[in-house]
Amino acid sequence: MLGPMFCCHACGNEVELIDKVKRADTCEHCGADLHCCKNCRFWDPYVHNQCKESVTFYEPDKEKGNFCTYFTIREGTVEREDKSEHMNKLEALFKKK
Repeated sequence: MLGPMFCCHACGNEVELIDKVKRADTCEHCGADLHCCKNCRFWDPYVHNQCKESVTFYEPDKEKGNFCTYFTIREGTVEREDKSEHMNKLEALFKKK
């Protein structure tokens, strides 16, 4: 029987949860830390400290594993940015005429 699934923040691939996510757990596809801010349901890049919880500490690296006790695995998929679109806009902006 398969456990619940969620998508890794780094690669976007689905990861099966066998048990609670622990500090040292990594993505089976890309090796990224799973117990990190960007995989947490409270992570929000638009709020103070990028966390919706009233944490008492600042976690500088949002992609690195941490010991946060508020960590709760987020549900849903990861929104991926299309970097090629941004690069095309930059090239057009700085293109020599």
